[in-house]
Amino acid sequence: MDMTKVTRPARKLLKLKRCGAVIVAAGSASRMGGIDKVMAPLGGEPMIVKTVRAFQDCDAIRDIVVVTREDLIRPITSLLSGMDKVIAVVAGGASRQESVHLGLNTLPEKTELAAIHDGARPLVSWQVIDRTVRAANTYGAAAPGIPVKDTVKRVQGGVVTDTPDRASLRAVQTPQVFDFYLLRGALKKAKEDGAQVTDDCSAVERMGFSVKIVEGDEGNIKVTTPMDLKIAEMLLEEMQ
Repeated sequence: MDMTKVTRPARKLLKLKRCGAVIVAAGSASRMGGIDKVMAPLGGEPMIVKTVRAFQDCDAIRDIVVVTREDLIRPITSLLSGMDKVIAVVAGGASRQESVHLGLNTLPEKTELAAIHDGARPLVSWQVIDRTVRAANTYGAAAPGIPVKDTVKRVQGGVVTDTPDRASLRAVQTPQVFDFYLLRGALKKAKEDGAQVTDDCSAVERMGFSVKIVEGDEGNIKVTTPMDLKIAEMLLEEMQ
């Protein structure tokens, strides 16, 4: 009997495709009580700087485009001048979908994956970005998510109609990462159909594509209200 050890070839890892990030920071911040959240101080620097730095520090990201309001293009360009991955700061559109579309069109032609991130999620870690990009590299679409803690009710006319199983629910965060042409096509189709999608995953899902959910981070909060900004400051102090 031949006792020679049989060695199996190592599984070939997929080459990581070129990924560009579109950071959307063009909102009006209507729920911030007069605070311009994009430029709001967080840990001693404007929030947008902290958001972009996470992508600058992530090796899986090659290029960064920031989409913002017209009046913020110059100040944000100046603030990000030391980050070599930032290739453009451009004006957004009338809606988030349009702003994402404008950002995608600004990325280099050789871009293969697109990571879409809310500029108001300043505490995202490079680790969350990296694992989401790598999942999208394999599956074509991926997003970070965390388990839902509260019981969720489906309500119609002020009456509960259903209680979904909490174990199957995830609160989805950003960055959401996709095959570049898949996302661009999905957003175009949503616009043609007049569909108002709540996030970029929704645009892809309505085309029949599945999105891989990876482990998110409870600290990756979205700053929407003044209270969120205070919470972000406290979380940042704990991280340091």
